[in-house]
Amino acid sequence: MITYAGTLEIETDRLILRKMDHEDTQSIFDHWLSDERVSDNRVSAAHKSMSETAERVVRIIKGYYKNDFCYWGIELKSTKELIGEIDLYDFDNSTGNCEVSYSLGYRWWNQGYGTEALRAVVDFGFSHMNVHKISAAHNTDNPASGRIMSKVGMQQEGIIRDKIRNSKNQYKDCAVWGILQEDYQKNNL
Repeated sequence: MITYAGTLEIETDRLILRKMDHEDTQSIFDHWLSDERVSDNRVSAAHKSMSETAERVVRIIKGYYKNDFCYWGIELKSTKELIGEIDLYDFDNSTGNCEVSYSLGYRWWNQGYGTEALRAVVDFGFSHMNVHKISAAHNTDNPASGRIMSKVGMQQEGIIRDKIRNSKNQYKDCAVWGILQEDYQKNNL
């Protein structure tokens, strides 16, 4: 049975995972949502205006009033910069399963921040929420995301052909990954 905790602050060695607020809108727009390099790995197109990002931030902030809403901004401890986002979503109470997704600003790719944030959220899901399984997917043309998933103990479970259609109207295959609570606990005790 999932124990919903909402979006509690999580601290790692280099990061603070925290709720987003209105003051973050400019950073969110500048650091990842307006960047084509990042949006190419997302379902939604890059934002063209701050108003798009502001609307999205309002929706996120409204979600924080629900216990089953787990959506974090990824902040660097050293500079207080907001560099990305990560969330647990699509909770299934009948199975105890959910999914995770994340985005990082291009400037912070390949520095271990994605792995650090994902590891913290996977731990939160299993240790604080009693989730049974956490799944994730990435475009097969973005193998770096798969390496992040692998580093936190997720296993690739298959490829789904033409799973998404991006903003350029191109279909993309996605690799699907997952980790069970029992496997996570075995590997982290």
